[in-house]
Amino acid sequence: MEAARYETGSILLTSNQGLADWGRVLGDDVVATAILDRLLHHSQVITIQGDSYRLRKKRRAGMVGARESNTTDGTSS
Repeated sequence: MEAARYETGSILLTSNQGLADWGRVLGDDVVATAILDRLLHHSQVITIQGDSYRLRKKRRAGMVGARESNTTDGTSS
C-alpha cells in the first residue's frame, strides 16, 4: 500500500523539536535516524523561528507572563 502513495502526494509534518533532538525524544538514535532518513527523502525542510500562534494568543489573553524565549536546550532566556 505504501508503494502506491510513494512520491504521489505531499505530507506535511510539524515538530517543535529540531532534527538533532529526535533521538532523545524517541529514546533511540538508530530508530530516529531510520525514521528521519525515510521522512527526509525528497523533502524540503523549513525552519520557522519565533513564538507559535497558540503562545502568542495566550500572551495576548494574559495567560502567559512576560515574553519568554525558549532556546534549543530547553532553558529560558
